[in-house]
Amino acid sequence: MTGPRPHWVFADQLGPHFLAPGEDGPDQDAPVVLIEARSVLRRRRFHRAKAHLVLSALRHAADALGERARYVQADTYREGLAKAVGRRRVTVCHPTSRAALGLVQDLPRVTVLPPRGFLVPFADFRRWAGAPGERRLLLEDFYHRVRRAEHLLLEPDGTPAGGRWNLDRDNRQPPPKGAATLPLPPPSEPQEDEIDRQVRADLDRWERTGEVAFTGRDGPRRFAATRAEAERTLTHFVSHRLADFGRYEDAMLHADPWMAHSALSVPLNLGLLDPGECVRAAETAYRAGQVPLNSAEGFVRQVAGWREYVWQLYWHLGADYRDANRLGHHEPLPPWFRDLDAEAVTARCLAGVLAEVRDHGWVHHIPRLMVLGNWALQHGWDPRELTDWFHRSFVDGYDWVMAANVIGMSQYADGGLVTTKPYAAGGAYLHRMGDHCGPCRYRPTERLGERACPFTTGYWAFVHRHRELLAANHRTAQAAAGLRRLDGLTELLAAEHARGQAPP
Repeated sequence: MTGPRPHWVFADQLGPHFLAPGEDGPDQDAPVVLIEARSVLRRRRFHRAKAHLVLSALRHAADALGERARYVQADTYREGLAKAVGRRRVTVCHPTSRAALGLVQDLPRVTVLPPRGFLVPFADFRRWAGAPGERRLLLEDFYHRVRRAEHLLLEPDGTPAGGRWNLDRDNRQPPPKGAATLPLPPPSEPQEDEIDRQVRADLDRWERTGEVAFTGRDGPRRFAATRAEAERTLTHFVSHRLADFGRYEDAMLHADPWMAHSALSVPLNLGLLDPGECVRAAETAYRAGQVPLNSAEGFVRQVAGWREYVWQLYWHLGADYRDANRLGHHEPLPPWFRDLDAEAVTARCLAGVLAEVRDHGWVHHIPRLMVLGNWALQHGWDPRELTDWFHRSFVDGYDWVMAANVIGMSQYADGGLVTTKPYAAGGAYLHRMGDHCGPCRYRPTERLGERACPFTTGYWAFVHRHRELLAANHRTAQAAAGLRRLDGLTELLAAEHARGQAPP
């Protein structure tokens, strides 16, 4: 059979930049192979909305490609590829997980092309990082390098716009006093169509027959599943929400899960958007005077800094990184958390965040880090199991996304390779940055008694458990020293031990 080699795309490689020909790209006008492998859904108990989103995106991509698409439903990728192309040679861009990379490298007649959908080539990162363990892999240093290489938010002389590389200290405002929601247009929402209805019918049928099992709720679809929807989401965010993103980047409101966040991690991680077009849209808005610098810089840092950083670390640190457990945390995730049982939880912040994960498969980065991750860290939950939970429960969660985010930043299981201190905090922080505490039965300032905030109690129990490690870190030494002045420490530790795995 003659003609261009078929090009295989995974369900997170669905944008036009994965099909653009080039020196290291697929053949011009190559047939496009898309495989819906049922075994993927059986392997883990995914969030139902995530399964819906991925299948919807894959089927919409095939529909948009028309006759160019070779769409196959099969039990496994191997079976699907054989159905789609027989013994023909195919190309595929470097997959985003080690498991998928191992699969394509093991298959005959598959040529693996360099990765797309990221700004920094592997070779550039390796030159910067050196050998594993050779240097501190500081995000800030890496971020400056990416800004320079991509010429992002720079003055003509190469210095950062506004004179500072990082405007994070301008982006820590609490929410407006008395506001239930930010006064912003809601995020752009797609309209479901016949493809979505068929996906939902298929998922219903597979659940009824016991072939697959899910957590969470499905519908209506809240995130982009097509290139056109993704472009509208980006345009809407830059035009209507980016201006307020910076100052409220770290704030939370119980009735406003979206705040001024973009939720662009979802179409970005499906490959529907390229990170370059996202950060340049933000820079263009800043240059036009439509958004302040702190908002543009905060968004650029998330996309061109942190997202690129965790992608590179996933490959640079190796497969053993997911087993890191410097703090020796081995408690299993309790059923109420695994199953997103928000109704079992009394603490208003944790109940509200769990409910949002259950209903949407998404919350922004502060509830992920300072509510969900903070609770797990305080109670010594196994970081590898928690990483898998985040992967399964979030619509933007992938193996490469969650490794450094959970193992490193959230759980400090790598001992400080990714971040300089554990992100543990008591109720005072949650009270300062959100509005959850007002109607809650617990009081953020109380450590003991029926009204003691479980996050405050858990924080001091965590500090006590790891007091030697924290005392040796200049960023946490003050907290460890505070144990000497803490009244009722014995009672606090006993109360925390009695709580065990029960919901707060």
